[in-house]
Amino acid sequence: MSTATYNRLTPYVFLAPAVVIMALALLYPLGYMVYGSFRDWDPSQTLGESTFIGLKNYVTLWNDPNFRESVAVTLKFAISVVTVEMFIGVGLALLLDRKLRGMSLLRTLFILPMMIAPVVVGLIWRYMYHPTVGVFNKSLKSMGFESVDWLGQHALLSVIIADIWQWTPFIFILSLAALQSLPRSALEAARIDGATGWQQIIHIKLPLMMPVLIVTGLLRLIDAFKVLEVILVMTEGGPGLSTEILALRISRTATEFRELGVAAAMSNYLLMMLLLLTIVMLAYNRIQEYRAARAVRMIEEDV
Repeated sequence: MSTATYNRLTPYVFLAPAVVIMALALLYPLGYMVYGSFRDWDPSQTLGESTFIGLKNYVTLWNDPNFRESVAVTLKFAISVVTVEMFIGVGLALLLDRKLRGMSLLRTLFILPMMIAPVVVGLIWRYMYHPTVGVFNKSLKSMGFESVDWLGQHALLSVIIADIWQWTPFIFILSLAALQSLPRSALEAARIDGATGWQQIIHIKLPLMMPVLIVTGLLRLIDAFKVLEVILVMTEGGPGLSTEILALRISRTATEFRELGVAAAMSNYLLMMLLLLTIVMLAYNRIQEYRAARAVRMIEEDV
């Protein structure tokens, strides 16, 4: 073997064990779940003892109004929280991307909610929403207003607010990192040309940040589809199905209803939704990366 060939193959040799382990760790559970979704499977059986029923689980779910309601709640929840979190997180990053006294402490305070365990977040907000002793209703009563049934009539809004409070710092951190990594030459060229602060944000900063923002939004959207602990602690999916997102319905189907095959089929539906979403957003991200690179070249050429 020549030295050039040896040098070319060496990195792959070192990577091979990790690739094999990751492939087994990812593909085996995924294959197990897909295989189980085609079977009438309950916890009293091994997967091999269950009966093969083909696409029956998928067809049953497709015609199940409760499943469709859970999908609708999941989409409503995920789109709402990610939209608001992106708006607030990016806005805070733009606001705090400057040298001010005490800024390091302020940035640290912003990321504290993200460090709290989801179960604790659910308990905190559940007590804050309590109809009699909760801080929100006590504040409303002190101002002469009627108390609000936060976890009843406004349950979905309540869990959306809790999620926004916890995960906006995630958007903030990545947006701030993207801002601080922008090419200084492009910003200096915009200042020299007389661009105002808003013009720099709209025409320079946001377009150049867009590839990072798309990936950040995608990561947050994937996570929002799988939220479980906070909603389980706050509302347990109620009242009715108003806050029962798909992840919670999958958990209940497997543990309470003991229908592992149906739960596996639900998981595959969720997986297909996320895969489609990921492919679309990554394709859009490639387009934005190309546009950002072209914009930087044009600005530098003008300079």
